[in-house]
Amino acid sequence: MATVAPSRIRTGRAAEVWLLLLAVALGVGGYALVGLNTGDALPEDFGRYALILAAVAVVLHLVVRWRARYADPLLVPLVLALNGIGLAMIHRIDIGMTARGIPFAAGPRQLMWTALGAVLAAAVIIALRDHRTLRRYTFTAMVAGLVLLVLPMTPGLGVNRNGAQLWIEVGPLSFQPAEIAKILLAIFFAGYLVTNRDVLTLAGPKILGLQLPRVRDLGPLLLAWAVAIGVLVFERDLGTSLLFFGLFVAMLYVATERASWIIIGLLMFAAGALLAVNLFGHVADRFDIWLNALDNEIYNREFGGSGQLVRGLFGLALGGLMGAGWGEGFPHLTTHANSDFIVSALGEELGLTGLIAILLIYLVLAQRGLRMAIGVRDGFGKLLASGLAFTLAFQCFVVVGGVTRLIPLTGLTMPFMAAGGSSLVANWIIIGLLVRISDSSRRPAAEGGGEVVGAETARIALSAQNEGTGEGPDGAGRLRRRGGTPAAVYDTADDVPRVPANDAHDQDGDDDQHTEVVQRP
Repeated sequence: MATVAPSRIRTGRAAEVWLLLLAVALGVGGYALVGLNTGDALPEDFGRYALILAAVAVVLHLVVRWRARYADPLLVPLVLALNGIGLAMIHRIDIGMTARGIPFAAGPRQLMWTALGAVLAAAVIIALRDHRTLRRYTFTAMVAGLVLLVLPMTPGLGVNRNGAQLWIEVGPLSFQPAEIAKILLAIFFAGYLVTNRDVLTLAGPKILGLQLPRVRDLGPLLLAWAVAIGVLVFERDLGTSLLFFGLFVAMLYVATERASWIIIGLLMFAAGALLAVNLFGHVADRFDIWLNALDNEIYNREFGGSGQLVRGLFGLALGGLMGAGWGEGFPHLTTHANSDFIVSALGEELGLTGLIAILLIYLVLAQRGLRMAIGVRDGFGKLLASGLAFTLAFQCFVVVGGVTRLIPLTGLTMPFMAAGGSSLVANWIIIGLLVRISDSSRRPAAEGGGEVVGAETARIALSAQNEGTGEGPDGAGRLRRRGGTPAAVYDTADDVPRVPANDAHDQDGDDDQHTEVVQRP
């Protein structure tokens, strides 16, 4: 029997204040160094920039303290640090491009998107009191996600940029719907898998020690594969296609813990990619650039050449171990250095040391997301948190892998750092969701909640109660109380302790169908 003594749990809000100060200092310091090293003076809008970044930190801290005081204290500071460093680099590239005679002003737009993303993250934290509410909208999320995915194909609305049909344009504004679609599809995958995971886990033949799924259970996987291939073929975007399919396979593995799903998923995507390489020129060009980047013919190709990739590699080489310093390198010589290739720009000016430090921030961010997935008490929250954390980590891997020639370039951008409003806003919404889930994960049981016991003890106690009252076990389906404060609450689907019924999670009456409340005999 495992016994947990009552203890006061720290909310971590004080630590969050100090970490936010450090995060703001990183962003503001980088911005100031760019101005000092390129113009011997602070940037003209330095005061406004510092004020907005500080305001974002203060507002988010107050909102978290108000609505999610047990949330992970690392989440917001980590993201704000990444966002601030990205803003400084985007401003630095603006200066470099302007010096080349090409007026650039991506920095102010990115600052505006940062403020908007932070506001939306705060709105998610305030409006969404319980993440399990999203489970009610499982299939609504699927339909909305698919509609957003096909929206760029609408004549007159979709816009083709750099060969990819991923944007829609309304007046002066353009947006990439796939960024919001990935959140909606993560909600759908979590809701679908938590309902069907028993079938996906237990049914199917065992061949050579590998538990294989039944043919009829392959339907959802085939659908996800078809959507991924559809995005690859019709919207000409390898990165988004890879991200969607990887998200589904990863969440499927988390739900079932069956390695066979990973193997089948990888084989299906490899087959689809091989087919696309042979049938579609734009996919073949990606692989050609990846495999023969230094070839003269491919480097000098007018369209679809490897010049961007090679210049990014040269930038990384120039940065060396310690980097050229903020504003001292030539990252603006690389095409799309402020978006697709911001990793090479950071590597050039901050060096391998700075780049590893940034990647460690991403690593900690993903680790905190997976940690809250382990700690949260309901299956839907576990899958949603792990899916969202996987999305951030996988996107980083794909971007860094593409820039360093580990894998083909995909067109994805670095979360929170690269220029682009769609990606930034969507990722801030993801952070809002993770803050909400982490609050549920770390929130303690209400005072007087009794002891937490092992699963076997809980079953024995429940049987004793049933014998004493003459009731037979009625299985999952309703919440039972036996007077007084319940001693332990178990989710029979997850076999993990649940908080007492008087906790905020049960106030909306949602998701109680798998909950048993037992009292020690």
